[in-house]
Amino acid sequence: MNIDLSNRTALVTGATGQLGRVMARSLAKCGANVAVHYRSDEAGALRLQDEIRAFGVRSAIVKADITNPESVSAMKREIGERLGAVDIVVANAVVQYRWTSILEQSPEDYASQFDSCVMQSVYLAKAFAPDMIERKWGRFVGINTECAMQNFPNQSAYVAGKRGMDGIYRVLAKEIGEHGITVNQVAPGWTISDRDRENNTERSESYEQNVPLKRRGTDQEIANAVAFLASDLAGFITGAYIPVSGGNVMPAI
Repeated sequence: MNIDLSNRTALVTGATGQLGRVMARSLAKCGANVAVHYRSDEAGALRLQDEIRAFGVRSAIVKADITNPESVSAMKREIGERLGAVDIVVANAVVQYRWTSILEQSPEDYASQFDSCVMQSVYLAKAFAPDMIERKWGRFVGINTECAMQNFPNQSAYVAGKRGMDGIYRVLAKEIGEHGITVNQVAPGWTISDRDRENNTERSESYEQNVPLKRRGTDQEIANAVAFLASDLAGFITGAYIPVSGGNVMPAI
């Protein structure tokens, strides 16, 4: 049984990031054409575009501010002109900021997380869902986090944004499911990426000892879950929040 995304077009927001680049490559390996979204790293986007094209699929880079509705709409038009209609949307981009306590965190940090988690999801749905509804097929995959279940100190702005995103995705799943569109979330744990491999920081005993599988996950394992949810193999899964965290968090029934 193979994941076959041939003749599909995917958009990955934040595609030049540590996890985004692996998601983009993995979707391409499964046969999808991939739109590589970036905000400022044009050089990284161009490198990733070349890597994706080496798999024999089409790719295009698109610059956009995912917290701005006009910019998202312009991105949609550009992708349509260069790759065609988008079938798969992976919402991976998020604004980075310094984590601290609620008493010390600036209001601007909460606003940035709301904009890049909640409003990104809204703008992407408004831009891309109508075409999916017309074609009676589509996939939204949001990248959430295990932090949304942990609620640890200093996580408040990030958790607030991602829990808001969770609400949008659950409602969206109910609103557009009748059109053959699935809406799901992948929630990574603390994941090993290229940055860790370069800095030899793959291991963290204090973190791993609380993980049932006793290790950190890898960027490829996150991308595998995304590719599965984007495929026909997951055609009857929607509204799900799926931790890929080695059991570090477990949603309860």
